[in-house]
Amino acid sequence: MKIAILGAGISGLSIARLLSKEHEVQVLERKSHAGGIARTRTVDLVSYHLVGGHCFNSRYSDVMDWVFKEVMPQDHWNKITRSAVIKFKGHEIRYPIEFAVKEIFAFDKELALNITRDFLVSEDDETYSNLEQWFRKKFGHTLAEEYFIPYNAKIWNRKPADMDPAWVEGKLPIPNKVSFFESLIDKAEDKMPHSEFYYPKSNNQNTFLEALSDNLKIVYDLEVRSIGYSSLDNRWLINKEMSYDLVISTLPMDVLPHLIEGCPDRVKEAAGRLKYNKVSNVLWESQPTTHTWTYIPDSSSLFHRYIHIGNFFRPVKNVTITEAIGEKTYDEMVESGKKDSFLIKPLDYHVSDHAYVVFDEHYHTATETIKAYLSGIGIHTHGRFGEWQYYNMDVCIKKSIDLSQLINSAA
Repeated sequence: MKIAILGAGISGLSIARLLSKEHEVQVLERKSHAGGIARTRTVDLVSYHLVGGHCFNSRYSDVMDWVFKEVMPQDHWNKITRSAVIKFKGHEIRYPIEFAVKEIFAFDKELALNITRDFLVSEDDETYSNLEQWFRKKFGHTLAEEYFIPYNAKIWNRKPADMDPAWVEGKLPIPNKVSFFESLIDKAEDKMPHSEFYYPKSNNQNTFLEALSDNLKIVYDLEVRSIGYSSLDNRWLINKEMSYDLVISTLPMDVLPHLIEGCPDRVKEAAGRLKYNKVSNVLWESQPTTHTWTYIPDSSSLFHRYIHIGNFFRPVKNVTITEAIGEKTYDEMVESGKKDSFLIKPLDYHVSDHAYVVFDEHYHTATETIKAYLSGIGIHTHGRFGEWQYYNMDVCIKKSIDLSQLINSAA
């Protein structure tokens, strides 16, 4: 088959590489380079992420095998230990917060006791209608009110009570009462896959993206303006002239329906109900730190987290990314950064477009309407924005492996 892949991000590159062994595959990319939101920018010899802090590890063995055996060998990566902390009530405590109760006890005994009591008596009956309720049932009222609700209101730019809890699966370490108790008497650890992660020895994630792109047929600087179907020869037409047997789109789900000729209004209306957040970043020269991430729930700071990208590098560099949700000006970001002596000098600034999908009250009905329509006409939608999911890099690759197997089995 001749297959068009729309978009050359992690998902588009992965599915293209997997399918190119058995099919004629062409990737169509509107920018002059591949990589999507995982791509880095180099400033003063430092390559930093414009959206988030992309690193690689996975609980999926087929993902690890494919990346290390087919894309970039394991000896081309450094293995980094995640060291995440939370700035909480003027103190730096370890992440995840539910394992830091002993540290909280050192400066606020009453709060630590309330957290412990609420968590141990909480009853999770697996029924919750919104994200706030999910936090309360999983972690108890005190932790929900003191940390999870304010922090998530900050990172999603909306109240957790107005959000769907669908995004949290696989994203947060969820302790049970046994592991929580272990943290009180010993030291329970974060067992999420990214407690350790791999980063290219080049100190630049683009090295991996270039390896992923190797030998693929990619058409750059091509904006998809229309997608139509020719019933005369049963072929898809991109921009009315490029012909394919199959289309796989990683374009944002809120954009794709408006490009498809004859798409029903109800599907376009569903696309209009989808919400996402932009993100603003500044790269800073910073003081030394041993941490890789710092989370900031305090509403007095514009930033919701620091990504200590310099600690992904070997040798380590004293540079940090500050991230804020929404479109913030350079002056706003710098003024907020000046409040923290840890941040020395701004080096670069960037505002993304699509960065994080929002799981609001319209999420399920809107995505189901669009996916049902696309499935019905035979277009595969794929990736973080294509599926409107909060996928990490490894999940994008896993979904690509699964989709390639589905397509190959049906061919």
